[in-house]
Amino acid sequence: MQKEEQLLEKRLVELSRVAYHRERITYSDFLNLNELNILHSLPKDTLFTRYFLFGGYESAERQLAAFLPDALSLRVENEESLFFDAISVIKISPLHEKYSEELSHRDYLGAILNLGIERNKIGDIVLEKNLAYVFARPQMKDFLIENLDQIRHTAVMAREEELHGFSYSPRFEEMKGTVASVRLDSLLSLAFSSSRSKLCPLIEAGKVFVNGKLVTSNAYQPKEGDRVSVRGMGKFQYVKTMGNTKKGRISVLVYKYV
Repeated sequence: MQKEEQLLEKRLVELSRVAYHRERITYSDFLNLNELNILHSLPKDTLFTRYFLFGGYESAERQLAAFLPDALSLRVENEESLFFDAISVIKISPLHEKYSEELSHRDYLGAILNLGIERNKIGDIVLEKNLAYVFARPQMKDFLIENLDQIRHTAVMAREEELHGFSYSPRFEEMKGTVASVRLDSLLSLAFSSSRSKLCPLIEAGKVFVNGKLVTSNAYQPKEGDRVSVRGMGKFQYVKTMGNTKKGRISVLVYKYV
């Protein structure tokens, strides 16, 4: 195991221990897919408490872990409410829309990191028309609002949005097709319009995650509703099966996020 992974494991266990002994909620920073997998893979007896995950919206890829002592976790009715004070939403929009460029995810992320902010203090960056929403740790909020004023050649304005009541639905392409069986490699082939032989090495190389958990078996069978992320390629949701064809193949529906 890499030293960085060992340090993360110790950090997560310590957050759980503090939550248990001090009877209060503790939070991680934003965890990427690999880090989420490390959390999911921790032996149950190493953690002192339960944990919940959220990244600002339902299908967020980067998420915070909230560790709750038993007394608090039993009273949780809405998991998202645990994160209202732990995640800030920053809306970034052009100062002058007429002169704005078409900015990419890479442009927004680069401008933020160039301010000296660590990547784990920032969650997902979601684009919507000519603006973006950035999910960040609260201690970064004021700094971002005060200092993020330009992305590439576009002058921008950053302001806070309320997480409570915030809604974002990722855009997706609806894809239907048939597979011999509902295996991970077959669904990847449908979602990314490529052959299984080209995609299987991605699974074996540890680049495919199902609901944040690393999966290295081509024959793994996702369940309806599972979200599949492929590092460097994108993500999709396996929605449902829609019956069998006359030739015995299975019709399936996936949503590929765009």
